[in-house]
Amino acid sequence: MRPERAGEVDPDSAASAARDICLRLLTARPRTRAELAEKLGQRGITDECAGAVLDRFGEVGLIDDGAFAAAWVSSRHIGRGLAGGVLAAELRSRGIAPDVISAAVGQLQPETELATARQLVGRRLAAMRALPAEVRCRRLIGMLGRKGYPVSVAAGVVRDALAASVGERDLAAIEGLSDR
Repeated sequence: MRPERAGEVDPDSAASAARDICLRLLTARPRTRAELAEKLGQRGITDECAGAVLDRFGEVGLIDDGAFAAAWVSSRHIGRGLAGGVLAAELRSRGIAPDVISAAVGQLQPETELATARQLVGRRLAAMRALPAEVRCRRLIGMLGRKGYPVSVAAGVVRDALAASVGERDLAAIEGLSDR
C-alpha cells in the first residue's frame, strides 16, 4: 500500500465505497442514474469514480432508466390517475433523459387516459351528491386539472358524468361545458 497524501483517497476504496452506497440505495427502491450520481456526489465520490461505477451498474442491469420510467408511468397512472404531462414532469425532475421520457409516456394510450379520467370522476362524484351541480362541476374539473388532464378532456368527462347523474333542472349548470 502506498502512503496517502492529505485529501487524497485511494481510487480502489473510493470505487468500493461508491458501489456500497449504490447497492444500499438500490436495496430500498429502484433509482435513476441521476439520483445515484447525486447521492454519490453528496458523499464525496468524484464524478470520474461515480461515472465508472454507474456505467458498470448499467451494464449489469442494476440501473435502467428506461425500465424505471416505464414502471413509474404505469404505477403512477394506475395508482394516482396522473396524466402523461404530469408524469413527464415527474420523470424530468428525477433526471430521466427526454427521449426515455417520451418513450415511457408514449405507452399511455389516449383511451386509457380517458378511461382513467372517467373512473376518477365516477369515484369522486359519488361523494358529491348533496352539492349543487355547479360546485360538483368546478371541483371535478379542478381535480382532473391537478392530475394533468387537459381542460378539453376534463370538461368532456365531467359533462358526460354530470349529465348521467343530474336531473333535468340541473342540466343548465353543465351546459356551459360543451363550449370548451
